Amino acid sequence: MAFLLPDDILYMVCTQLWHQRDFDTLYHCALAGKQLAVPALTNIYRCELKPPCSESGLTNGSMHDVSPVTNRGSSDVDISLQERAKEVTYKARLNQEEVMTMRWAQLWRTIIMSALGKTLFPYARYIRTLNLEDLEELLQDTKFKNQVSSMFFEGELALHKIQTTGPKKNQRLDPGRTSNTLGDIITTSTPMLEELSGKIENDALLRWIPRTPRLRLLNLWYGGTLVGAGPLLRRHSHAFKTLSFWGWYHDEADSKFADFLNEINPQTLESLEIFSSASIGAESFLALSCHRDSLKELKLNSIDSTAMHSLNMLAGCTSLTTLLLTDATHGSVYLKDSHHDIFLEIVAWLTSCKKLRSVTFRSLRGGQDFMTPMLLENDIHLTSLELRSYAMADARDFHQALANQVSLQELQLQGDSDEAGDGVAALVESLCQLVNLTDLRLQDISDYFTDEVIGRLARSLPKLEGWYTSGWGVTDAIWSDMAMLKSLRRLDMAATSRFTANGILDFILSLGPGNKGLVLAIMMADVDCDLTEKEQATIKETISTQVDGRFEFQLQRGMTVKQT
Repeated sequence: MAFLLPDDILYMVCTQLWHQRDFDTLYHCALAGKQLAVPALTNIYRCELKPPCSESGLTNGSMHDVSPVTNRGSSDVDISLQERAKEVTYKARLNQEEVMTMRWAQLWRTIIMSALGKTLFPYARYIRTLNLEDLEELLQDTKFKNQVSSMFFEGELALHKIQTTGPKKNQRLDPGRTSNTLGDIITTSTPMLEELSGKIENDALLRWIPRTPRLRLLNLWYGGTLVGAGPLLRRHSHAFKTLSFWGWYHDEADSKFADFLNEINPQTLESLEIFSSASIGAESFLALSCHRDSLKELKLNSIDSTAMHSLNMLAGCTSLTTLLLTDATHGSVYLKDSHHDIFLEIVAWLTSCKKLRSVTFRSLRGGQDFMTPMLLENDIHLTSLELRSYAMADARDFHQALANQVSLQELQLQGDSDEAGDGVAALVESLCQLVNLTDLRLQDISDYFTDEVIGRLARSLPKLEGWYTSGWGVTDAIWSDMAMLKSLRRLDMAATSRFTANGILDFILSLGPGNKGLVLAIMMADVDCDLTEKEQATIKETISTQVDGRFEFQLQRGMTVKQT
């Protein structure tokens, strides 16, 4: 008599496989039998969001990310093909790509057919993450033709194949409209759906929301898709809390988006990210106050002049843990000089956000002036900070204030350095106080860092795991200090350097278990200190043997020799 494990044990096993992101084993569990299929499919289509306060923000943790089939295998397949390029013919490589596209198409066809009730098991009912952008990419793929296309649209799916308009001889498959039509089918059978993304049309979204009571995340291409969706989300999707879209250029975008924010359930939106340009401003920012207690993550990219002058309207949003602002005006708006009253109101808002943990300002003219008072607030304890496009000559106060944020673990600074004056000394003095840093990226701002400066930083920051820095005339003198970094996993030396093979080898031989997997990249070596092919091969072999690491090498003047 066969012995059957209890269902709860099977769920525990499949849950553990999900934590290991073991797609292959879960996939075969789903095929093994009906008893094991349920817990296996539940975890295959499971999604998980990281807490908003984490540096990476809210990120999709679904098994979709590691599936070898979606997006024709993603980069893994491409890398595999490159590695075998010398062993297989060009025709064989093309055949392999066609096989992967066929599997990719079969995956989507199976989901669609299950929604139509045409499969043995109702796979669609277990879907929690639906990325229609992946489906659209499949329909656009150059290998999606002939046999693959015929297989995909076979039978009743042929009725849902939408062609472009125009003369018949010029008609071809319309990937966008077809993916929306197929999405219409899928969403009729996805009661567990929690995340929805893609280039979704407005009328489609309005139909789908009532079908998805568990919906909590929307990632859209065009913000205008949200028009009319607010009341539906309020009525049907009480778990909705995360919104992102690429852009929204329209004369009424600000008022329409404000309407949406006011229409959804108040104090529910936790994360908002706009990836590109959008015509939003004062009305939308003021409407975000309806979510002042719930909003934890706010990322606004490509802010135009109107939005820049309206940032003070965000004053009510003081529960933020993550803030990202990117200026699209190319520095033409300098609020500190042109609208000092607005500047002071923005500073007051920033310093009132006591829960902030991650702050990123990119291309924001005077960004250091906004950040300095915030850094000096004793009740604010940042773990991640990024400032790009500023000048060292104007940032002495900012650099000194950095020392107050000893909680920082990740720091990225990019700006114009200053050879004259004591700007470098002020920056280095503060950096040495940030003893909890695990990741440090200094671009351009560190152009005049010397052996002495880099060595001092290495001695002062023992927890560094990743370090990117520029510099001037750096030599083997730094390696003894670098060897003290027992957790270093990546070192990008974008400094003009005069390293020798023996110096690099001595450093590598001093590495320990904590440096396992180290990537050592020397990207601007002096042409007079070129390493021979034999020396590079020796370094490559040594770092691989010592710590299973990788070595990359590039000359300063574009004369590139690279080992990976």
